[in-house]
Amino acid sequence: MYLEGLVLAAGEGSRLRPFTYSRPKHLIPLLGKPLIQYPIEDLVSAGVRDVGVVIGYFGDLIKDYLGDGSRFGARLRYIAQEKRLGIAHAIYRGIEEGFLDREFIVYLGDNIVGSGVGGFIKEFLEKGSDVHILLAEVKDPRSFGVAILKDGRIVRLVEKPKKVVSNLAVVGVYIFRNPDLVSRAFKDLKPSWRGEYEVTELIQWFIDRGYRVTYTIVDGWWKDVGTYDGLLDAIYMLLDRVNRSINGSISEEVRGRVIVEKNAVVEGDVYGPAYIGENSYISKSTVIEPFTSVENNVKIFSGRIARSLIMDHCELDLNKARLVDSVVGSKTRIRSARELHGDIKLVVSDNSLIEI
Repeated sequence: MYLEGLVLAAGEGSRLRPFTYSRPKHLIPLLGKPLIQYPIEDLVSAGVRDVGVVIGYFGDLIKDYLGDGSRFGARLRYIAQEKRLGIAHAIYRGIEEGFLDREFIVYLGDNIVGSGVGGFIKEFLEKGSDVHILLAEVKDPRSFGVAILKDGRIVRLVEKPKKVVSNLAVVGVYIFRNPDLVSRAFKDLKPSWRGEYEVTELIQWFIDRGYRVTYTIVDGWWKDVGTYDGLLDAIYMLLDRVNRSINGSISEEVRGRVIVEKNAVVEGDVYGPAYIGENSYISKSTVIEPFTSVENNVKIFSGRIARSLIMDHCELDLNKARLVDSVVGSKTRIRSARELHGDIKLVVSDNSLIEI
């Protein structure tokens, strides 16, 4: 049975400001490709090729990057959500525009599921579910929608509970059988206290009426990339599964699982897992430590960098300083004129200039 896909990418990404003042969060690069590319490629690998992309904030930038989707093996259609009224409303827009007319899978454009969604689609089909969702254990469930289970069934979904009622967060992937039923459910909803139509309430509509709502508890890693910490966690998780690949030029020590993309020049030391993007330059006075992603067209003239994301077109001259747990926006220049012998942690927006 062939499913359609819907990737949601209309949000403003307020928790990732100041980066999202100049771009949608879905275009933040992770290991050489923007965040939104991960769910699209995941859907395609699961056999889902007709994909709607719900856009709003900086939507033209997303369209310009993704195009018609053919280079990813997808056929993309863009659906506008001019007012960001929640996930359930975004799903309804896909139905309202006539795109969703059969079984479909919704994938939040800022989520990455390490195991991929192919197995979950198979489970949905085998169980004959009306709705299938993914759950994952989290330490602090107050930032998520959570599921309350009883006798192996979902009895209640609660959006961002103030008190801990469950540690099972609802992952940003939802599979529905009947778009007409989803439309009926949406029209029965009322906005939450946040002024949004919540996907948890949409699914609760199915639970309350006795429809077959099933779930899988994800045993691999999953990441909602909505904060700085989430962004760095995603880098750690993605790098943790890479294999060594050297396509650029290296002249010093490159140890472990390191990716060096084409036309990159590495004269310094790199310790994996780490990523060096296309056309980037790592000088002999530089050390790249594990869990660092240096994106495309970056120049690093000195210093040490660990557990950090350095976005495209940056220039860093850190002298003796060590940059750790940092996120540096595109086209940013950082220069240390003094010999600072210690760790520095920075969160720097695009197009910034920092002199230390």
